[in-house]
Amino acid sequence: MSKHYKESGVNLAKGQETISRIQQHTNINTDFAGLFDISGFDMSHPLLVSGTDGVGTKLLIANKANKHDTIGIDLVAMCVNDILTLGAKPLFFLDYFATSQLDPAQAEEVIKGIVEGCEQSDMQLIGGETAEMPGLYQNNDYDLAGFTTGIVDKANLIDKQTVKAGNLIIGLESSGIHSNGYSLVRKILFEDQQLSLDKIYAPLNVPLKEELLKPTKIYVKPVLNLLKTVNVKSMAHITGGGFYENIPRALPSNLGVRIKTDNLPKLPIFELLQTQGNIPTDELYHVFNMGIGFVLIIDAKDKVETLTLLEDYSPQIIGTVTTQKGVIFQ
Repeated sequence: MSKHYKESGVNLAKGQETISRIQQHTNINTDFAGLFDISGFDMSHPLLVSGTDGVGTKLLIANKANKHDTIGIDLVAMCVNDILTLGAKPLFFLDYFATSQLDPAQAEEVIKGIVEGCEQSDMQLIGGETAEMPGLYQNNDYDLAGFTTGIVDKANLIDKQTVKAGNLIIGLESSGIHSNGYSLVRKILFEDQQLSLDKIYAPLNVPLKEELLKPTKIYVKPVLNLLKTVNVKSMAHITGGGFYENIPRALPSNLGVRIKTDNLPKLPIFELLQTQGNIPTDELYHVFNMGIGFVLIIDAKDKVETLTLLEDYSPQIIGTVTTQKGVIFQ
């Protein structure tokens, strides 16, 4: 008896439909690889900076809520915010979308989010890969990975060794949880407390699914604009590991920081998580961004200009660099 690929669970027709839907939103061609011309950059010593990431189990929330139009923004944000810490301007992005059985409408929604994230980052989506793998993924599960490359002149590369005690730490507000810690979120809110995605729970003012699927903020445009005039000494993207793991990565090994908790935004979602899960405060700062998605370290003399240029991102002076190693809260 003759066999066809479709009988194994892979539908080539849906694959072609997915490609057609994606091409409505992008300028991607159907070649085997993407091209990007960097000859127009006037740099004495251009360096390419690359990053890759995913969005973790936030995907399960998107699937449960059947809402897929913002998860692509998360994917782009997780990659571009990382390379931004070196002062790099994102150039292009590629994605990897893997699922058990392709749902062209679902894939289109995801890609629309990726395109939106690329627009927010002022870069191009130049390619990607869609993989249908029945047996490895189940039901409507899918996974995402993203890859970005940026550019920076070596003379403008952020050098954390210039950080000194007394420098100020500027925090830019997050939109919420962003894309880290969702395994703990799901354990508390759904496995333990069995909350509903469709209900509003105090202190939130929106349904739980809307809060949990708020896309990760992209800090590219305001930060790159700031770098034109302010000598930023170092930066950190507050992702997995929270304050304790990410801020030290932006410091020389002999320095630490003192964080003023009263200066941090008080986002309702973290209050809900702590109340519902009885999470120790110290653990919150180990796992979540606690309202701060991106951190910049500057000289005190640049304070006014920095706060002014970043005013649309609710900048706060959240602490100072100290000679005492580690992250200390007060």
